[in-house]
Amino acid sequence: MKDFLEYVLKSIAKHPDDVVVVEYEEDGKKVFDITVHPEDVGQVIGKDGRTIKSIKILLSAMADDSDFILKVIR
Repeated sequence: MKDFLEYVLKSIAKHPDDVVVVEYEEDGKKVFDITVHPEDVGQVIGKDGRTIKSIKILLSAMADDSDFILKVIR
């Protein structure tokens, strides 16, 4: 799931080399910390959060448990 998330984010970002995804568990949920170049934050989140919501829907469709959190750090 992490690899797919990185692939999607690198496809969206203008600076794909700066995309970093860190996966860890917190309170029984998977958490993905997403770090991108400051110029790419808007691209990743999208207007009204549409892009990041769509990414979450894609990840939910491919995951066994859809209990996870996406955090855009930068």
